[in-house]
Amino acid sequence: MEKKSRMDWITFSISGGILILFVLASVWDDQITGQWINESFNFSVKYFGAYWQVLLLATFVIGLILAFSKYGKVRLGNLVKPENDNYRWISMILCTLLAGGGVFWAAAEPMYHFITTPPLFSGMENGTMEAAFPAMAQSFLHWGFLAWAILGTLATIVLMYAHYHKGYPLKPRTLLFPLFGKKIFRKSVIGTITDIVSIVSVAAGTIGPVGFLGLQVGYGLQEIFGIPDTFFTQSLIIIFLVVIASISAATGIERGIQLLSRINVGFVVVLMVAMLILGPTLFIIDLFIGSQGFYLQNFLTMSLYRVDQGWLGYWTIFFWGWFIGYGPMMAIFMSRISRGRTIRQLIIAVSIIAPIVSNFWFTVVGGSGIFYEMQNGGSVSTALNESGMPAAVMAIMNQIPLGFLLSVGFIIVTIIFVATTTDSMSYTVAVTLSGTDEPNRFIRVFWALMFGVVAVCLLAIGEGSITALQNFIVVTAVPVSILLLPALWDAPKIAAKMAREQKIVKKK
Repeated sequence: MEKKSRMDWITFSISGGILILFVLASVWDDQITGQWINESFNFSVKYFGAYWQVLLLATFVIGLILAFSKYGKVRLGNLVKPENDNYRWISMILCTLLAGGGVFWAAAEPMYHFITTPPLFSGMENGTMEAAFPAMAQSFLHWGFLAWAILGTLATIVLMYAHYHKGYPLKPRTLLFPLFGKKIFRKSVIGTITDIVSIVSVAAGTIGPVGFLGLQVGYGLQEIFGIPDTFFTQSLIIIFLVVIASISAATGIERGIQLLSRINVGFVVVLMVAMLILGPTLFIIDLFIGSQGFYLQNFLTMSLYRVDQGWLGYWTIFFWGWFIGYGPMMAIFMSRISRGRTIRQLIIAVSIIAPIVSNFWFTVVGGSGIFYEMQNGGSVSTALNESGMPAAVMAIMNQIPLGFLLSVGFIIVTIIFVATTTDSMSYTVAVTLSGTDEPNRFIRVFWALMFGVVAVCLLAIGEGSITALQNFIVVTAVPVSILLLPALWDAPKIAAKMAREQKIVKKK
């Protein structure tokens, strides 16, 4: 049975203190702070980039092997029937794991790769139809199978077994239980450091998008309604977001989080269908099919590409560090919403279905941008290069019929996406601090507010501080990636053990 939870005040104080220290350091001298982050970032990319590439690929492959083996029938979470129906479950997965980054990056990243072909395919001419397929395929790599797998598969299996079957706390340190045994829970220094690093990493990865949301939506409101894009406007946007996230976090997964997720998935489907119908329909379909084939054909080569270190650090390794930093907390969230699911259902939903949906979304948005750029050179790329990702979205919408309504839809979707990530991550931080899947409501709301307050403070200092915090998640991904390594062999062992317990395979 699960033991009674206790608030971990040491982890709470140190993790919160690190965030406050980061803000104070940025106030003291944001340039020196940014320089320190950049140097640490470069070190992480240089010495851990190759390991991260192998880690993500291995996580994906081992997950597929488990899913389609006899162990795929193993049911997780100590329930014989899922708590959430398929639509609610998939909605929460998509909204939390894709997050707001998938909205603006969907417009920007394919365009970046289209106008400057990735070095692996440098022989192709930029800005041509030939370059469109590797541009989309590169985006698929960064937001596709490998990214989703590290966020909620093998680590989730380990956590669900340890918590729901063995009664141990639902914390990042529990990933080390198969390695260290019960001592990882007994005033363990390694355990405490593990929890702290995981909290700081996911906080950095959440506060960054919250801050960028203020910048992105501020730009969008100015373009659509003429509202001045000022710090005051950006702050109001973040406050509005945090209020939604706090209410959602307070009402819990069964009500707030799953309700927001279902609403947002509905919005995204309507937006995607509208863009598909009103935009270059046949071009999008052809580009998706062709790019998916190009991606699968070059999957291993793209996944393990190691030649251009500068480009890798700016793109692939940056994304891998970002997603790895989210790994333990996402595994906690996935554990909470996936009770009663089989290993096969978990792996297929997270590692296959969700990435394909994500890839299609990227093709609808980014593919439309590529089409209009080919029709009128500079119509999207100029806005992207001069004003950043929000400008790319608006530039695409301006060329589609009913673009005004679609632009408003994008703003709504982005706010809800970031809100679902904020409420989910505040929930997982509260879970980590309490060790139970029903943490104190006050702690949930506190961390949602903390994310917003820190984002506003960093915006007041300057946009560079938000960027520095975003890069900081890559630095914290170094210890987190070591934490995720044992799951490569622990998850198969646990699957085999549970298969025997559930009489799926015969006991030896």
